[in-house]
Formats: sequence, C-alpha cells, structure tokens
Amino acid sequence: MRLLLGCLLMAGALAAQPVYDLLLQGGQVIDPKNNLSGVMDVAIAGGKIALVAPAIPAAQARRVAGVKGLYVMPGLIDVHVHVYTGTGLKALTGDSSVYPDGFSFRTGVTTMVDAGTSGWRNFPDFLDRVIRRAKTRVLALLNVSGAGMGPSGENDVKDMDPEAMVRMARAHPDVIVGFKTAHFGGPGWEAVDNLVKAGKLADLPVMVDFGNLNDVRNLRELLLEKLRPGDIYTHAYSGLRDELLEDGKVNPAMIDARRRGVIFDLGHGAGSFFWWVAVPAFEQKFYPDLISTDLHTNSMNGGMKDMINVMSKVLNLGVPIEEVVRMSTWNPARQIRRTELGHLGAGAGADVTVLRLDRGEFGFPDSAGAVRPGDRRLAPEMTIRDGVVVWDLNGRASQEWKSFPYRKRSP
Repeated sequence: MRLLLGCLLMAGALAAQPVYDLLLQGGQVIDPKNNLSGVMDVAIAGGKIALVAPAIPAAQARRVAGVKGLYVMPGLIDVHVHVYTGTGLKALTGDSSVYPDGFSFRTGVTTMVDAGTSGWRNFPDFLDRVIRRAKTRVLALLNVSGAGMGPSGENDVKDMDPEAMVRMARAHPDVIVGFKTAHFGGPGWEAVDNLVKAGKLADLPVMVDFGNLNDVRNLRELLLEKLRPGDIYTHAYSGLRDELLEDGKVNPAMIDARRRGVIFDLGHGAGSFFWWVAVPAFEQKFYPDLISTDLHTNSMNGGMKDMINVMSKVLNLGVPIEEVVRMSTWNPARQIRRTELGHLGAGAGADVTVLRLDRGEFGFPDSAGAVRPGDRRLAPEMTIRDGVVVWDLNGRASQEWKSFPYRKRSP
C-alpha cells in the first residue's frame, strides 16, 4: 500500500513538472506554411517548437511571455545581405559589410543569406572570420567572381570558374545555398552565363543583379532565356533595367518570367528601390516573392534601414500582413531549399519573431530619399533563435526585478 501511494505521489509530482521551457501566450500567430493566422500560444522545449495551439496552460511552462496584441511568426529570413566584414579592405568584402549579430536579432532576423560578397577564392576566410563565429544563422550565395565583391571589382572574366564554384559549394553544402552575380560592367553575358552554368552543375539556384542594359543585354532575354525556373532576379523595383516601361506598365517580360517560375526579390539596398517604380507595380499586383534588404553600411543608414522597415513599406503598399510574413519567412526558406526553416511546425527549430504593429503617421523614404507616408509601422519586440531569447525589447520573457535571484557580491 505504501509502495502504491509512493508511486502515485511520484507520478503526480512528475505530472506537475513544466514540460515547456518557454510559452508565448496570447499572440496573433502567423505561420503561412501551416496556414495559421489567429490568436494562439506557442510552446518551446529543447530549442524546438513543441506545440502551437489555443490556451496552453501557463503552468506547463518554466517561463511565460505575454505577447497579447503582438504578431508571432517564424524567424525572419533576409536573403540578401552583405556581412563579410573585418578584413580591413575598403570594399563590400570589408568595411562596407556589417557583422551579422550586430544587426540581425534586434531587427527580427534569425537567418541571413550573404548575397555574393565572397567568391570561391575567399569564401574559406569568410567562413572562418564571420560565419562560424556568428550566433545568427548565416548562409551564402557564392559570387561568380573568384574574389567576390573585393576592391578589384567583378569584371575579370578569367576569374569566373564555374567548376571551382561548384567544388566549393559541394565542400560546404551546409552553408552555400546558391550563386550570385552583381556589378559586372562588361558589355556581354559572360557573368550570367558562367553563373547559370555553375547553378546547373551544382543544381542550385542563382541570383542576378543585372547592372545596366546595353545593346547586347536586355531584360527579356535574361528573364525568358537565360534564367531558369527557381532562379532569382533581385532589385525588382530599381527601374534601372526597364522593369517599369514609359507607359507606367510593368514590363511584360517580368510577368512572363513569373509565369515560368523566375523568382523576384525586392532587394531594397541603397539605390535599388524607388517609389516611382514600386507604387505602379504594386497597383498592378506585381508583388515581390521575397522581401530582403541588401544590407550594408550605406543602405542601413539610408532609406532601407532594416528588414522590418522594408516589410512595413510593403504592408503600406496594400499587401496583407499574412503575405508580408510569407515573403519574409516561408517563401525564402523554400527558395534556398531550407524548408526546415521559415515555419512553426512541431519539431522545427524554435526561430520565432514577435512584432508590434504601430498605427500613426509615418514616413518611408526610398533609395533616392523621396518619402511616402504610411499609417502602419512594424517594430521588433522579441527574437528567439533555436529556443533562446536573443532580443527582448520590453523584457517580456524576463523575471520581475524584485524577485530576481541576483548574485550579490560579498562586502
């Protein structure tokens, strides 16, 4: 009898133990991959999403963060950043890039994809210097130029080696998710052709920053003949390559390319997003597939600012918040073939972003400094990376100071 009673007491004690490490309670959950949009709780255990459901008992969690009135979503994925810094070079492979951890979590971003800052020659240095040291998940698109976006530029066709690119990608499949060309100043298609060749050999997507048009290169041929379904055209609202025609209509080549599966990335940057292009394009329902920043020191201090600011611009252009979240989470996860990311399904790594939606009178400058008003602005409240709270603006997951077990120094 005593043995039975002891077993029952032990079972009751075990049942009373918290089963979750953290409970996000009462937020508006948006998870496009799982078609969720409503008030729910999110429970996290062991660095993974354990349960998303209404009214999970608070007693089942060691910590509870009240997020009522806030939006809870998968960790944001910025597919176009430049974070190869610390080299001392006066280039994007150096001073113009930013360290990922100094910019990611405080803007709701848990995964960054460096867009071609390094090439196959200097990727190992980038890997050791930045990627392996970052708490942010950093993935990479490898530049078609062996030296990447270095001081010597990206015009040397002799330094474009698709086979070397593929060897590097195969050596680091956990990090390299595709290839990129940008800033090629030559008159021909060499950069694009070598890029797509590498993409075909490695079976990986490519991203193209097309530069300027000339007598040889044109947008239609790029989008309808050169790029494959699943390849990415970035800076879709730059207006530098006839994305918007003189009659104010979206270039039909872009519409046709979307039908054949080409992906369009916003890629704001310091000089690649203008209201005179974006407003008529959005009015014609030509929305981006991906929202990204093209983060570097110039764009962050200009009209771009950060990922959440760019999302706010898209929101104020009339796109429902569920779609804004899709463009910033599940769409990029699928595009880089990392479908373990970008959602809140049970068992997924607990990358979670909590945003506040402010209403009022706001101004949103574009890359030229021209401002467009908006009445909604998203703001970062909390970021969780693999179950760890890495940004908590208002201490929602923290213990109240009067009951906090401070370690006081002895006199």
